[in-house]
Amino acid sequence: MTSSFGVRGAPLLQVLARGSPLAPYERDTLVPLLATFCATLTAVLSTLHDSELLGDQDETGGRRNSKVSQNQLPFTVEELVKMSASLRDVCVGLVELAHPDMRMSAITDTSYKTMWAHCFKVCVGVVRQIHLRDTRRMFCPEGHWLSSRVSLPLGNCQTAPFVPRTSRRQRRLFMPQRWLTRDELETEGPPLSITEQRRATILQELPFVIPFESRTQVFSTLVASNRSMSQMRADFNEGPMISVSIRRTHIYEDAFEKLSPSNEPNLRLRMRVRLMNAVGLDEVGIDGGGIFREFLSELLKTAFDPTRGFFLLTRENTLYPNPGAHHIAEDYQTHYYFIGRMLGKALYENLLVEVPLAGYFVSKLLGRSSSSVEFHHLDSLDPELCRNLLYLKTYQGDVQDLGLDFTVLNSDLGQNTIEELIPNGSNIAVTNENRIEYIYRMADYKLNKQIAKQSQAFKKGVADVVPLEWLQMFDWRELQMLISGASVPIDLEDLMDNTRYGGTYNAEHPTIQAFWQVLRGFDETQKRQLLKFVTSCSHPPLLGFK
Repeated sequence: MTSSFGVRGAPLLQVLARGSPLAPYERDTLVPLLATFCATLTAVLSTLHDSELLGDQDETGGRRNSKVSQNQLPFTVEELVKMSASLRDVCVGLVELAHPDMRMSAITDTSYKTMWAHCFKVCVGVVRQIHLRDTRRMFCPEGHWLSSRVSLPLGNCQTAPFVPRTSRRQRRLFMPQRWLTRDELETEGPPLSITEQRRATILQELPFVIPFESRTQVFSTLVASNRSMSQMRADFNEGPMISVSIRRTHIYEDAFEKLSPSNEPNLRLRMRVRLMNAVGLDEVGIDGGGIFREFLSELLKTAFDPTRGFFLLTRENTLYPNPGAHHIAEDYQTHYYFIGRMLGKALYENLLVEVPLAGYFVSKLLGRSSSSVEFHHLDSLDPELCRNLLYLKTYQGDVQDLGLDFTVLNSDLGQNTIEELIPNGSNIAVTNENRIEYIYRMADYKLNKQIAKQSQAFKKGVADVVPLEWLQMFDWRELQMLISGASVPIDLEDLMDNTRYGGTYNAEHPTIQAFWQVLRGFDETQKRQLLKFVTSCSHPPLLGFK
């Protein structure tokens, strides 16, 4: 019997992948099996750590043999990659079925609507899970997740209607189109077209099937459109505008006070900054944008500085919230909300900042229904603890001999405290029978519970400026690139073409010609140093210097 997930795929899966409806007997045969398979695969994969499924990474970033047995997962990694491609295409086809056009008959039976909606949910769930693992270990070939059936009209997306808006009602999946009432038309505007609804669903549920560059352009269009509305009158020094004076020696303290929600509730407004030197005098200069960008860059640099105490460094020198922040400031949640707002402002103003965040923390920001992340992310916080827990998971002896219980030892500012992972955890020994619970509770404590309030406040701060729905078009690696730029060579020709000159200078001026001639002799390190001096970030913009 031919596998339903082979290289060519079974005919019924191909029909679904094309977005074509199934005959009743085909639907009743395939959909329950497909949903059960996806739900089961999701459950099995959730119990396997990346190193168990894919093997440990060697020094070059490659992978050694998988540790998973046939009893745990009856597929090789190569088979899993092929299945993910088939399921990716099925999910895209299901989006078309979920938003049928007028030529296709709508699903009218409520039970079948529920069946299709459940099938879509579990199919998307398993595809997302495999994709998330791929972002951590990159075991799929380049371009694996892209779909040729999905495209975005970037040339004329002035308002990007394919991204859901709070003012527009999106149709429920697998539900027929209905006419809007006059009141709904007046308050929400015209409904999204079928094509727009499909694109909106793709960007919500399966954004990775669209190239990163296209999604980045969508994000930039959304931000630019929103920014032009918020700052339109401020361009003529009219209407609302944020104007602050900041002491350079107290940049964080002054900004924390003057840009608080009570003083400046709307950070989307244009901001004009006056910097004062050490003796309290205004620094010479008119803020045409450069002073503001310098201010925001320096503010975020000091806000994330581990010596300030709100963030700590992992062994990979990435940043995560300090679990002991309550020892630094009683109102520590207010500080995380403020720092989140400032990072949101940087994203909103298209300002790159070199803030390398820990992968698990970025994943928490992108969480949809919850900010919690799973055990699989522990490696990005504490690789040694992760290895120890994996060792415990497969320990062949009597686990009780290790002398563990359901507690964790914390050390904050030289003070040791013991926290219980479960009620009465200090009196419950870890045994062969309960070690899996211990492993997941320990990971949950380290990844989630320890920094729950910090993460939630930070996330709310970012969302106050940039809607999280816009950021959820990206995975954690991509969002880090949105924040800090990509580590790609600097295109000197692109920089030259998009440089503006003032006064008597132009591109043909001898001094300018000499300047570019010198730059052509720079190596990549020197170019990055120059770019950091000019823009406060050594990485070039994702969409070029234009």
